[in-house]
Amino acid sequence: MASEATPSCRLVFCLLISAAVLRPGLGWYTVNSAYGDTIIMPCRLDVPQNLMFGKWKYEKPDGSPVFIAFRSSTKKSVQYDDVPEYKDRLNLSENYTLSISNAKISDEKRFVCMLVTEDNVFEAPTVVKVFKQPSQPEIVNKAPFLETEQLKKLGDCISKDSYPEGNITWYRSGKVLQPLDGAVVIIFKKEMDPVTQLYTMTSSLEYKTSKADIQMPFTCSVTYYEPSGQKIIQSEQAIFDIYYPTEQVTIQVLPPKNAIKEGDNITLKCLGNGNPPPEEFMFYLPGQPEGIRSSNTYILTDVRRNATGDYKCSLIDKKSMMASTTITVHYLDLSLNPSGEVTMQIGDSLPVSCTISASRNATVVWMKDNIRLRSSPSFSSLHYQDAGNYVCETALQEVEGLKKRESLTLIVEGKPQIKMTKKTDPSGLSKTIICHVEGFPKPAIQWTITGSGNVINQTEESPYINGRYYSKIIISPEENVTLTCTAENQLERTVNSLNISAISIPEHDEADEISDENREKVNDQAKLIVGIVVGLLLAALVAGVVYWLYMKKSKTASKHVNKDLGNMEENKKLEENNHKTEA
Repeated sequence: MASEATPSCRLVFCLLISAAVLRPGLGWYTVNSAYGDTIIMPCRLDVPQNLMFGKWKYEKPDGSPVFIAFRSSTKKSVQYDDVPEYKDRLNLSENYTLSISNAKISDEKRFVCMLVTEDNVFEAPTVVKVFKQPSQPEIVNKAPFLETEQLKKLGDCISKDSYPEGNITWYRSGKVLQPLDGAVVIIFKKEMDPVTQLYTMTSSLEYKTSKADIQMPFTCSVTYYEPSGQKIIQSEQAIFDIYYPTEQVTIQVLPPKNAIKEGDNITLKCLGNGNPPPEEFMFYLPGQPEGIRSSNTYILTDVRRNATGDYKCSLIDKKSMMASTTITVHYLDLSLNPSGEVTMQIGDSLPVSCTISASRNATVVWMKDNIRLRSSPSFSSLHYQDAGNYVCETALQEVEGLKKRESLTLIVEGKPQIKMTKKTDPSGLSKTIICHVEGFPKPAIQWTITGSGNVINQTEESPYINGRYYSKIIISPEENVTLTCTAENQLERTVNSLNISAISIPEHDEADEISDENREKVNDQAKLIVGIVVGLLLAALVAGVVYWLYMKKSKTASKHVNKDLGNMEENKKLEENNHKTEA
């Protein structure tokens, strides 16, 4: 307070005490401030020319004044009263605007600006309102899970440090939750901090859940008021784990039941649609009257075909709730008779059978020396070309990896057979002698000259194919000789001889042996010729039938024509006879 000790000043102080009778009729003025900001209050009075000083005060709830700031108009000095709650927070400007820093809830008062002259006191009241936006609401103390058809506390929605206090609203999937007896219970409470005078609002929600609440978001909001109007702040979403009992049991088979084969391991998996899912089940296997208690999986190892059947599982405490499935263990058996390595003699018969036994229709493929055959082999009279490696292979196409195969290695043996041919060169200077040999194992060929016993080494041999090959020599004998061809293998030794005349003596040549390839070509040509002949005969027969039918139809008409022609011939003869008689 100013310290001027003049009579007029004492009079002013007396006037201040009785200022109520001296206030002009100014209306109420409100200043809104955010909590923590600076409150700025203009004086709202015109400064008189004879102003002595200006003061600010506030009124207690009982109406008594508390002076807080003083400014002299002459010395331009500012003094602040010793009021603890406003220490170091006040600032009074030259135009008597009062600023209060770090606004608090306790600053909500009626402040008065007073301008004092020697003979009068002017007052302008200002009401201060302080607002504090609450913190974002948060759902805390959330239930770890909710159970269907049970009323249980879901959690608390808390919003702190609000002024004035706000209101909390709960939402389910964006829709407002209203209290409902036995289903929705909402308890709201608020607390004020005695120091800051800020409010903390708490709303507890008890909720009766159902399966429809699975994955449904719950939120809450706080509604508060500020000078610009009503505001709403939303919380983050909260999704709760909903517990509900199992209503259905299912059973799974791994690998998929349509692809199970002998030797596989089967995993049975039983599932319940409850939450949390059941952890134990009863498994029932084919042929076993008692169930087996296990976790949600049961493993069968190295299954056989007798494991085919119905498999079931159920809840431990509710065996009436059961699931079942049928499992077929696929199998494939193959039996080849004969199999392995088999040695036969040429001309023998050899029945071959490949027998299949399977859980469903299987495909069968025959291979010979890695070449697929059109049909299964059958040997009524074995030939050398029948020898080879035969494989019977079968598979179930629907079941991956289910294949079987057996092999037969056929060996066709035969004693050496010899045929000798000769051919004279067109020039007449040499002769070619060929020894055709057939047999298996491959016979060794030796040429000798009968009588002298000399061995001929200069020979030419063909490839050994299907048990056949030949040896060829070219000679120019000056006299008649006899050549001997000897063929020998592990089975027998065979000898054949051929007389060869001197090159000066003409003789009849023998035709060469027809090779297998040429024989096939000849057979094909013969078949073609036979087909042409048969076609011609059929065409001639058809033409004959057509001609016969044609002649039969025209026979009747020809009779009439012949009759007319006969009459004409008789008349002609009579006329000729008449002419003869007249002559």
